Amino acid sequence: YPLRIGIVTSPTGAVIQDIVRVLDRRFPGLHLRIFPSLVQGEGSVESVCRGIDYFSASGWPEVVIVARGGGSLEDLWTFNEEAVARAIAASSVPVISAVGHETDFTIADFVADLRAPTPSAAAEMVIRTRGQVLEQLDGYSHKLLQATRYKLAVSMRRLHELGIERAANSLHRSIGR
Repeated sequence: YPLRIGIVTSPTGAVIQDIVRVLDRRFPGLHLRIFPSLVQGEGSVESVCRGIDYFSASGWPEVVIVARGGGSLEDLWTFNEEAVARAIAASSVPVISAVGHETDFTIADFVADLRAPTPSAAAEMVIRTRGQVLEQLDGYSHKLLQATRYKLAVSMRRLHELGIERAANSLHRSIGR
């Protein structure tokens, strides 16, 4: 359940708006940091690598989403570059690759800890809904209550047995006098 999510993407595209909207709908109150990055064209490889390295070195996020919307093979080529793949592989923080659409694959997808078919899907995969978390906690609470009741019943039975043994021993001692 990451509460601190780093995002490496363009700050002006629809991708960041989609990710933020999905995360806010699923679990409001998460802490997000966006590393503004070029995601195609000249300088994009270095920019994406800087974003991944920044989050890896800072240790702040619990997971990093590297995202870019769909496009042609040329548009997505940044995420096929060796430098980007090496930055993802070297990251001390788990990385989700969310590049392109469902049918798009890049080298970044294969070195990331998780591949999401779309940036919006990455946001859905990274966090459960608040309702799902509360439901799971309710289940754990029920199991804990059952285990506590069982432990108390076993302990009470043992104490009862000890009490009977003590009374029997006391009775034997008094009869033996």
